[in-house]
Amino acid sequence: MTAPAKTIPIVRAEPSRAFEFISTKKDELIGWARKFSLFPYPFVTACCAMEFMAVSSTPYDTDRFGAALPRFSPRQSDLLMVVGTITHKQAPVLLKVYEQMCEPKWVMAFGACATSGGFYQNYAALDGIDKIIPVDVYIPGCPPRPETVIDGIMQLQERIARQQHPILTKEF
Repeated sequence: MTAPAKTIPIVRAEPSRAFEFISTKKDELIGWARKFSLFPYPFVTACCAMEFMAVSSTPYDTDRFGAALPRFSPRQSDLLMVVGTITHKQAPVLLKVYEQMCEPKWVMAFGACATSGGFYQNYAALDGIDKIIPVDVYIPGCPPRPETVIDGIMQLQERIARQQHPILTKEF
């Protein structure tokens, strides 16, 4: 003869109230969200393009840093990545792209040519894009290694996280 099966009583658990309230600063919360949601606009003009493509490949996946989806419209992006040599003829176009971007916006100079004109010491090449637009992060190298680019992205993210992020302004 077998013993009768025991019934297990069902006890309804009370909902946890552990995360009902969160206390943080507005700037820290918005900084954290912006830090991991970068939408880069690649302004690629020269040989650094191959290293730029390598950064998005599997070993160096920028998706884990929140900077994976390049936007090909300046109005949808907040990070302008200037990759390669900028000539004096391209400077007005670069300035127009920068002006079309929404606030907040950040700029990354990618490679020796974008940061300082590179090895081109002639009348056509611009001696660094900081002559026409403000630059937040400089990535050195000719061409820069993908690890250097990832380091630059991480430096920019830390800078974004430390900024003040006004939600409402006097004009709004």
